[in-house]
Amino acid sequence: MHIMEGFLPDPWWEIWFLVSLPFIAIGLYQVKRLVEEKREALPLLAVAGAFVFVLSSLKLPSFNGSCSHPTGTGPGAIFFGPCIAAVLGLIVLIFQAVFLAHGGLTTLGANVFSMGIAGPIAAYAIYRAGIRMGANTYATVFAAAALADITTYTVTSIQLALAFPGTTGFFGAFTTFAAIFAITQIPLAIIEGAVIMLVFKYIVELKPDILMRLNLLSESTIRKLREAPA
Repeated sequence: MHIMEGFLPDPWWEIWFLVSLPFIAIGLYQVKRLVEEKREALPLLAVAGAFVFVLSSLKLPSFNGSCSHPTGTGPGAIFFGPCIAAVLGLIVLIFQAVFLAHGGLTTLGANVFSMGIAGPIAAYAIYRAGIRMGANTYATVFAAAALADITTYTVTSIQLALAFPGTTGFFGAFTTFAAIFAITQIPLAIIEGAVIMLVFKYIVELKPDILMRLNLLSESTIRKLREAPA
């Protein structure tokens, strides 16, 4: 999903910077409040950032100008919301672009929007909707993480199709890009969803109080999860 340095033409790389900027600004404000009001959540924030870095660094070749990999943004979005997840994505993407030649600085806005904003918004919306409807918590976490991954690559396909419509136009180009990504990304999304679901289960068992403090789960729900047979 990391679009390489210099790959997007004018005006698209500039547009994605502008679109991403408000989310980053809100996220920085929310991080500041989190540090001031809920310092006990900082280790969990660090873990969420580590997930983004490790999983998004495992790249597979896809086609010229981009690649396939897990995104790891699900935990950050579920725990802290999409705007803080966007800040985590920004930090990781800058580090990867500068030190790993993974992605680029001119394409940073586009990469932040697809991986750090669109994916986390999907994860957060799915998680909140599932909890409100009383769906199975672990299945909800799995769906949120997996669909965040799929959403990221759908948005990347849109970004590439807008910049390179070719002779088939936007819809033809989008179909081509999305089909290529789907070969590797659907299995990766399923694996990522399963891994993050297991991590969430581990947190429920080990540190359930932080989930209550973040208003992710009620005490009664955590009690039911911990009492359920393995």
